[in-house]
Amino acid sequence: MIAPLSLRDPEIVEQIWRLQHAAYRLEAYAVGAKYMPPLPDTFETLMNSTEVFYGDITSGGEIIGAIAVSTKKNEGTTEITRLMVHPQHLRQGIGRKLLRHVIEHYSDTTLLEVTAGTLNAPAVALYKQQGFVATGTAMAMPDVELTIYQLDPVKLSS
Repeated sequence: MIAPLSLRDPEIVEQIWRLQHAAYRLEAYAVGAKYMPPLPDTFETLMNSTEVFYGDITSGGEIIGAIAVSTKKNEGTTEITRLMVHPQHLRQGIGRKLLRHVIEHYSDTTLLEVTAGTLNAPAVALYKQQGFVATGTAMAMPDVELTIYQLDPVKLSS
């Protein structure tokens, strides 16, 4: 079940933090990084985040996937800042379900934007499959290229 995640709940924050660390290791491998800097998030920085988080939660209360968004009000753009699925639950449609939730929930935004490691084939395929179009690239660090993807939700619903 997809539901909003409260960053005021310490148990939820701890689950997000653990999920992020588990997924981050796989991301590093997927993009071919020889070295990935440590994740800067702490429980406190997550609790103080202005991002809006949604999670795929099991009936037992475990978060097996999460997505976070940040809205740039002056630009009318909603940025997908994180999309993570627990390594034990990959290839079950969780990432797609979370992404569809955001696309539908933010259908009135001017533009949805997300950045993915260019070599992260599963992420790239997911974004393209959902109608995102590559609009540019950036270097995250030496040897790690990111691709910027955008989607106009209004065009998608027309």
